Amino acid sequence: MLDFNVKGKVFITCKDRSVSYLEKEVRELGFVPTSVMRTGLELRASMEDCMDLNLHLRTASHVLYELKSFYLQNADDIYRKFKAIPWEEYLDVDGYFSVNSVAENESITTPLIVNVKVKDAIVDRFREQKGRRPDSGSDFDGLVIQVYWKETQASVYLNTSGETLAKHGYRKIPGKAPMMEALAAATIYATEWNTRVPFINPMCGSGTLAIEAALMATKRYPGLYRDHYSFQHILGYDQEAFLAKKKKLESKIVEATEVKIIASDISLQAISFAQENAAYAGVDHMIEFQTCDFAETEIPEKPRGVMMFNPEYGERLGENDELEVTYKRMGDFMKQKCPGYRGYIFTGNLELAKKVGLKASRRIEFWNGTIDCRLLKYELFEGSGRG
Repeated sequence: MLDFNVKGKVFITCKDRSVSYLEKEVRELGFVPTSVMRTGLELRASMEDCMDLNLHLRTASHVLYELKSFYLQNADDIYRKFKAIPWEEYLDVDGYFSVNSVAENESITTPLIVNVKVKDAIVDRFREQKGRRPDSGSDFDGLVIQVYWKETQASVYLNTSGETLAKHGYRKIPGKAPMMEALAAATIYATEWNTRVPFINPMCGSGTLAIEAALMATKRYPGLYRDHYSFQHILGYDQEAFLAKKKKLESKIVEATEVKIIASDISLQAISFAQENAAYAGVDHMIEFQTCDFAETEIPEKPRGVMMFNPEYGERLGENDELEVTYKRMGDFMKQKCPGYRGYIFTGNLELAKKVGLKASRRIEFWNGTIDCRLLKYELFEGSGRG
C-alpha cells in the first residue's frame, strides 16, 4: 500500500508553450519546481499533494507520481523489468488498470508493444502473487500507468489524474470549434488580467473564455466539477480525505459580483449554449450575456480592462475573404470603442491578423491542438488604466 504522505518525484504535464502559466499556478499553491521543461515541470510532492494539484490546476494536463526510474536497453527487457515492480502494493486485484507509454528506442517498431508487454508483466505478477488478475483495457477509468522511455532510460509513473485535466468539467455543450478550457485559462493568464477590472469577450461562442475568467475571479477551481480521478484507484486512497478537500474548495469561493464580465455573440444559439455552461459552472450570475454583432457589444468606460477575441481562423476554402472583413472590423472596433483597454486577438492565421490594421505590441505563442497560434496584444491607450 502506498503511503500518501511520502514525497517523491512528481511530473506535471501541460501543452507546449503553456508551462510558464503552469509554473505560476504551482508556485501560488506553495510548491517549488525543481525543473521546468517545455511541456511540464518537476517537483517534490506526496500523493496527498497530488490530490490537491489535480483539484486546483487550470492549465495542466496530467499529474504523474514517479514509482521508479531505471536502465532499459531494449524491448526484450520490458517484461522482466516491469514484472519486478510490486504492483500489488498499488493496485487492488479486483481493480482495473490501463497502460499508456511514450517510447523512443530503436527496438520499438510500434508504440503499442510497450503497452502490451507492461500489461502482460503486471497481469502475470498478480497471477503469481494473488492467484488471479485485475481487469485491464484502454480506458482511463481505473489506475493509469504511464511509461516514459527514451534511449536507455525509462521512468514509470502513476498517472494520478486519469482523463486529462485540460477539460474542466463544466462545459456540457461545447459549441462550434471550442477552445480547450486549459488553453483558455492559459491565454487569460497571458493577458495579465487582474480579475478586478472588466473582461470583455465578443464572439464568445460557447462561453469558455468568459466562464474561465469568472472562475478565476471567484476562486472556483476545476476540482469542483469533477469527482473521478485515477488516484482514487491507488491502494492507500482515503475517500474521506478527498471529500474534505472538495469541501475546502467550496470554502475558497468568493463572490466577486463587482467584476464586470461581458460575453457577446451574434448567434442566439451560441449565447444559449454559453449561458447553460455558465450555469453549470455556477457563474451565470457573474456574466452579462449580449446577443449582438461584436461591434455592438456594450463596453464599460471605467475602469478600463481587457478586451479579448477568439475569432475563426479561416481553415476552410473560401472563408478568408469574409474573415478579412471581420478582422478589419475587429481592429476598427478596438480602436474606436475600446480606448484605455488592452486588446487581444487569439488566432491561428497570421495572414488574417494583418487585416486588423493595428500593430501588435506582443505576439505570445500557443498551440491550439496542432495549430500554431498567437495571442496578439494591442495597446489601445495612452497613460494609466491598465487591467
